[in-house]
Amino acid sequence: MPDLGKYAVSVLSAYGVTFLLLVGMVALTLLRGSKVKRRLEEAEERRRGRG
Repeated sequence: MPDLGKYAVSVLSAYGVTFLLLVGMVALTLLRGSKVKRRLEEAEERRRGRG
C-alpha cells in the first residue's frame, strides 16, 4: 500500500464510502431485478390463463 501521509484518512474514507455505495447499488439492482422477474412471471401466468 502506498504511503498516503497526511491524506490517508481522507483517501481511505473515500475508498470506503465508494465501496459501500457500489455494494448498495449492486444489492438494489439484484433486488429490483428479482422483483421485475417475479412480476413478469405473474403477468405471463395471467396471460396464459386467459388463452
